[in-house]
Amino acid sequence: MPRTLRTEHDRFPLRAPFRIARGVKTAADVVTVSITDGAARGRGEAVPYPRYGESVESVLAQIEGIRALIEKSAGREALREVLPAGAARNAVDCALWDLEARLSGRGVAEAIGGETPGPIATALTISIDTPPAMAAAAAELSNVPLLKIKVDALDPAARIRAVRAAAPAPMLIVDPNESWDRALVEAMQEVLIEAEVALLEQPVPAGEDGWLEGFSPAVPICADESIHVAADLPAVARRYQAVNVKLDKAGGLTEALEVARTARAMGLGLMTGCMISSSLSIAPALHLAAMSDFADLDGPLWLVADRPGGVRADAGFLNPPAPGFWGTP
Repeated sequence: MPRTLRTEHDRFPLRAPFRIARGVKTAADVVTVSITDGAARGRGEAVPYPRYGESVESVLAQIEGIRALIEKSAGREALREVLPAGAARNAVDCALWDLEARLSGRGVAEAIGGETPGPIATALTISIDTPPAMAAAAAELSNVPLLKIKVDALDPAARIRAVRAAAPAPMLIVDPNESWDRALVEAMQEVLIEAEVALLEQPVPAGEDGWLEGFSPAVPICADESIHVAADLPAVARRYQAVNVKLDKAGGLTEALEVARTARAMGLGLMTGCMISSSLSIAPALHLAAMSDFADLDGPLWLVADRPGGVRADAGFLNPPAPGFWGTP
């Protein structure tokens, strides 16, 4: 039978609004790719991100443009030649990894020389709200291992202090999503020390972070929007102490593995992150999380209903999907 490619736009309503510095989400809009070869089917998912000029329509159009190539049995390396890093390439790349696992009888973990993913501690996100509301949300999560606090430039100190007071035990990541400037970063250093923050994620806009070269932060600063592919790492390593690897930025697991391994070789800390998505986005990311210092993979936990067989949360730990969900024979 010939190989066939299918694309869909799937929408997953959120159980609560997800607020960050650049906007609010009430649903996860994803592009799902299925590639069938004989009796085997591989699946991948991507989240088009407006920050990078993507939409559901543009991603679907990109994938449609390479349909003939994929249906002629092109592989992941050929894919890197015809699509740029981004959501479209991610969905197809991950579908090809899944398909390869099912056709070869060898799981993704074995193919990359890693271990089968097990439970991992994941950051649970406190989205932007008033300090009392954020404190109330943090109090309900005070016994988990890791929290991520979303802030903007409007009195972030009050929000960080409120969360820390309500949740003294968890490690904290603070994520301004590019909303700070240099003056605010410098002014917040004492607050970050006071709140025992473990990591500050992408405080200033990508492209406006050159001044971080030579800056000595009180806590490590992690690149997010400033890092997409391995070629970005030389400049990033001069400015940041860690990188957040996301499949949708890198354009799939193939490039993301290269980013992660190169970052490690350069002595950078590593986080595996995600967009608000279903478990089909998270399953391949778990292979990166096994290599990382931090995992921020709570995207599916915001959904009213996930895909059947997806990840399961337990007291701040994420359990992998059911056998056969993705990446296994």
